[in-house]
Amino acid sequence: MKIAVDAMGADYGPGPVIEGVVMALSDYPECEFVLVGHSGKLPFYLEKYGIAGHPRISVVHAETVCEMSEPSTTSLRAKKNCSITVCARLLKEKAVDAMVTPGHTGATVAATKVLVRTLPGVDRPALAASLPTQNGKRFLLVDAGANIECTPVNIVQFAILGEVYAQYLFRLDSPRVSLLSVGGEDIKGNDLTKESFKLLGKRSQLNFVGNVEANVIFENVADVLIADGFSGNVMLKGVEGLAKSVMFWLKRVLSKNALRMTGAMLAKNAFIELKSFGDADDIGGAPLLGLNGICIIGHGSSSPKAVRSAIRVACECVEFGLNDRIAARINETGSNTAELEEELAEEKKQRPGGSSAGR
Repeated sequence: MKIAVDAMGADYGPGPVIEGVVMALSDYPECEFVLVGHSGKLPFYLEKYGIAGHPRISVVHAETVCEMSEPSTTSLRAKKNCSITVCARLLKEKAVDAMVTPGHTGATVAATKVLVRTLPGVDRPALAASLPTQNGKRFLLVDAGANIECTPVNIVQFAILGEVYAQYLFRLDSPRVSLLSVGGEDIKGNDLTKESFKLLGKRSQLNFVGNVEANVIFENVADVLIADGFSGNVMLKGVEGLAKSVMFWLKRVLSKNALRMTGAMLAKNAFIELKSFGDADDIGGAPLLGLNGICIIGHGSSSPKAVRSAIRVACECVEFGLNDRIAARINETGSNTAELEEELAEEKKQRPGGSSAGR
């Protein structure tokens, strides 16, 4: 198995990425790693971490890096030889089995959508983010930000993508799939959620549990939460911001006097455990589901442990046969793009006036 690793895209340079690869070398003795980055800069780090000349390490040159501040299309237009695009090209050519990048998310989505393309029958790929629930379990948020504007066809396919990935990640035979909306009833929401609800409800093979509001999703009411990329990303960023604020508030109120500080010290292990619930280092990164290849996108500030975890997820997705399972499930549920569009058009014809609801 070969994994392409974007060695240049992280916020803190190649160091943490290379160190994470070193950790992964011992985890996967059968795996080869293709480090993508500037061939004049990477040798320093290979020497530093003792893997220069390693038989399972190779370097593919990438002239530039797509900076986080640059537009998503930069990887395809202004910087066609940036590390993200080179990784995507290797994945497209099947020179590697998967790619891992801690680089620009938007640029990665753009490059892979154009170069790698989606699986047959899948219209768009979607990001799957893993979030904790109150009872210590986790759920997937799909799409977490890859597609700002979506159609009901996309939403249904996101459900299939999320279901199959949840089978791998949570070891579940029939994950509960829910739709993010403003109310539990099928009449609540906008045109997108109402249309999507109807299409999802017709897929008896899917364990669709209906609409779920954001205020209860952390109560373990579903294993997969489906949303358009705009709503999903707003929710994800809101959750991340709230988590940081809660930790800030705790520190502030617990440091007001000596008695509270003593209590905080006694509860130190509890706070460590609390922090671990959302530890991004253990998760590693979010897969871009639906691509014709495995792509894991990590945080720009990924630590070596996070890079190691992202590589683990990439390897396990390949071993699980994730894409073959997704393609089979798309066909099994009658959810390829053409079938869904035909189903949606037929449903609209049957309405009074032949127009969509709410118009």
